[in-house]
Formats: sequence, C-alpha cells, structure tokens
Amino acid sequence: MSRPALNIALIGSGFMGRAHALAFAAAERTFDLPRRPEIVLLADRDPETAAAAATSLGIDRATDDWRDAISDPAIDMVAIAAPNSLHAPIAIAALEAGKAVYCEKPLATSIAESEAMVAIAGRTGRPTAVGFTYLHNPMIGLARELVAAGEIGDVTGFRGVHAEDFMAAPDAPFSWRCEAGQAGGALADIGSHIIAMAHYLVGDIAAVSGRLHTAHPMRRDAQGRDRVVVIDDQMDAVVAFANGAAGTLSASWIASGRKMGLAFEITGTCGSILFSQERLNELKLYREGSTLTSGFTTICAGPEHGDYAAFCPAPGHQLGYNDLKTIEARAAVEAAAGLPSAAISFAEALAVERVADAIRRSHREGLWAKP
Repeated sequence: MSRPALNIALIGSGFMGRAHALAFAAAERTFDLPRRPEIVLLADRDPETAAAAATSLGIDRATDDWRDAISDPAIDMVAIAAPNSLHAPIAIAALEAGKAVYCEKPLATSIAESEAMVAIAGRTGRPTAVGFTYLHNPMIGLARELVAAGEIGDVTGFRGVHAEDFMAAPDAPFSWRCEAGQAGGALADIGSHIIAMAHYLVGDIAAVSGRLHTAHPMRRDAQGRDRVVVIDDQMDAVVAFANGAAGTLSASWIASGRKMGLAFEITGTCGSILFSQERLNELKLYREGSTLTSGFTTICAGPEHGDYAAFCPAPGHQLGYNDLKTIEARAAVEAAAGLPSAAISFAEALAVERVADAIRRSHREGLWAKP
C-alpha cells in the first residue's frame, strides 16, 4: 500500500533552505517514513530568486509571498528557513491554518514571540519541530546515554562553546544579522545551539550570569553607509543547573579561525566526556581507573550508534552535516504524522529561548537572572 504524501511548503532557499530540501529527499530514501515528504511549493523574497531556486531543487511551484503557503489547503507542513525575524509570523499563521510547522532555530527573536508560538501550537494541537540539527548526531545521543547511565558519575560541570568567524573581520559588511530584531545577535543565532546542547545533556538551567559584547560597533552596508551595530558579537555566561552542576557557555561569531567550533566538556565525579562538532564522528570518554594507560578513549561513530547504521554499515566512515539534517527531517516527518518523534518541539525550544532571555536580562542589570 502506498504511503500518503506529506506536502511541504519550503520558505527560504538560502543555505538552510537548500539543506531542508536535500534532507527531505534523503530522508525518503534513507528511512522507512510514515508519509512521503514532497516539497511542492517554494517561497522566497522575490519572483526571480524563488523561481531559480525551485528549478535548481526540482520543486514545481514558486512564489515570492509565503502567505501563498498558508492559504493553500493542499499544504500539510510549512518548513521555515527564512531570516529569524520571520519565524514567528510565518509559524503563527501556519499553525492557525492547521499546518504542521518545522522551523529553524532560534524559535524567534524575542521571548514574547516565542511564548506566543508555543501557546498557539498548544491551542491548535498541530505538530512542531525546531532545527537544532546538532542534537540529532548519534554521538550526542551516545553522550546523553552515558550521562544518564551514570558512566561519568554525578555531573559536576559543563563547559560549552559555539564559535565561528563569519563576522570576525571589522570590514565584514552590515547585513540583516546586524539589525536589532533580525538575527538577534550571536547569542540568538548560534548561542541557541550550545544552550540547547547543555539543556539536552545536563538538564534545566536554573540561573545565569551573562555578558554580551559588541566588538565592531560600526559596519558599512552594501550602499557604502556606516551603520551602527546594536546586537552582540559574543556572549559569555556562567550558569547554574537545576541539578546542582555549574558551567559556562560562550557563543561568538567573531572567533577568528573557527568554522564550526561547537564543542563541550562534561565533567563528573568519576569521568568526563569531550566533543567537538569539527570532529563530529568522535566522542572522547574518560573514566577513572588505576592503570598506567588511564586517559581519554576516542569512540568512533559506527552502526551500533543510533541512526548511523541507516547511512553506512561500517564504523569510521563518518556522517556529515547533511546526514544530521536528514535525521532531523525524519523526526519532523514523524511528528507531522502524529507519531512519537525525536523532533525538538516548540515547547522544548522555548526553554532555550528563556535561558537566552535571562542572559540578556543579566547583562542589562548586572545581576544573576532566572530563566
């Protein structure tokens, strides 16, 4: 018996929109999905961009108005890969129209918008998924299992960083990322990943003491005008977890030399776990012992680790970013079909946004803040 199609409208065709398109296609060929994901409409900022992207990605219909996706009764899911400031209006309209929604992180650019999105998702009962791609890495799943099983004892500390350098140069042009209410700064744009990672691996964050830093307060835009930058280039925070563990979080898009520097160290009473996204197929585990060879062991990803086996039967052959996105797309499809899913829901993503909001409040007030 053929499976019913899941008709998807993709909003945005840049790097992330293309990643969504590739992931849905790969998920259909990699996993046994309950419905066939089919992107039937692509929306982007103008007719030319939308049409060209649709042709490139093999999508039949294109539009320059995302509202066309909302009003189309044939659309089952709206996948949002648009700029951050558009997440809330598109998601809210889609949920109100009865669509499932798969939205890139961050959930929104303000806590009020994030809370509204969660409230409407709850009221409508429509499935939601958020693009915290790195949480779908089988090595991260293994780390979570090791922590939960007590393999490193009681967790005492978490040190996490998300560092990239795409805004490091002082002459990097002013763009939408630099505008208040658009990207939301390094904290919102990439810091949400390391907050989500800490929450996923260690648990709820109970209090934060944070500082935001703007290294380049002026940038020149495409028209040659000098523009004031009011968002943060870097975030640093001390955090207290609800389970008693302590830690630090940092996010920077001005970290020269770092391309995908998402990394963490979890310390426990009898061991530690290390990870870097730049070596995403490895996890380093240390467990206390008395032998002369005691130290960190490198665990290489293999078919015994979660969804790795769906891609390759041999260990050490490695997954890539698009494979993680494929695993995430599978979770989004399962959620849209009403099945148990590993998708990160709007409600779960709101916990991340509340921590980010607390960091902003702590910076403004110079005090510890609670999410």
